Amino acid sequence: MDFYVLAVSSTDAQTAWELLRQGGPMVWVLLLTSAFGITAFLERLLYYHRAQINSSEFMAGVRTVLKNDNVVEAVAICDATPGPVARMAKLGILNREQSHDRLRELLDDHSRAEVPRLEKRLNMLGTIAQIAPLLGLLGTVLGFIQIFRGVWLEGNWVMANELAGGIWQGLICMALGLAIAIPCTIAFNYLVGRKDDIALDIEKSNAELLNILAFELASFNSNSNSKVKKSGERVKNKR
Repeated sequence: MDFYVLAVSSTDAQTAWELLRQGGPMVWVLLLTSAFGITAFLERLLYYHRAQINSSEFMAGVRTVLKNDNVVEAVAICDATPGPVARMAKLGILNREQSHDRLRELLDDHSRAEVPRLEKRLNMLGTIAQIAPLLGLLGTVLGFIQIFRGVWLEGNWVMANELAGGIWQGLICMALGLAIAIPCTIAFNYLVGRKDDIALDIEKSNAELLNILAFELASFNSNSNSKVKKSGERVKNKR
């Protein structure tokens, strides 16, 4: 590689592809790593977009339907709504006849089971954010190994373009590693925030659903039964 390439002019500017090609074999490892990072980020972003719903409105709708004693419609609403909150609500509705302690245990187990689903592939994105600079540093070290190997072989007659080639390779790898690590770190922290918000919604909805099924719905049913008994007694008295 000629030394004049280091001076980039407006008429002789290199394309990004040409720069990457001069970064050595570690560039391909970094590009493959970035592809995994982009895939993981987009998959988690779409998953969280579907999983995060307005839990307050959803639970209010489920409460209204259950108070009308329409269990089938409540289950249908849960099936039509994506996300862990809807799955938890369906589980609670289908097991509404269980005791309070048993129902709470079922809902708590389901909430804990949803956490690994939310965290899936997050570790991969965080790992990429950590190892990308290290891979870039490895490429830099390989570039400097190339420099000193040339010095060792050529002695005092080492050419400037050979030295520049190793430095150029090291700088490209380091720059690419940082260019991958910075957005991956931002994406990882953003997704962790989204995950925490959904986990908080699950926890709140868990308590609200337990209150609906174990207390409000039971109280509503008991009041309805007492009204039916009173109306029946009135009919008997009239007769």
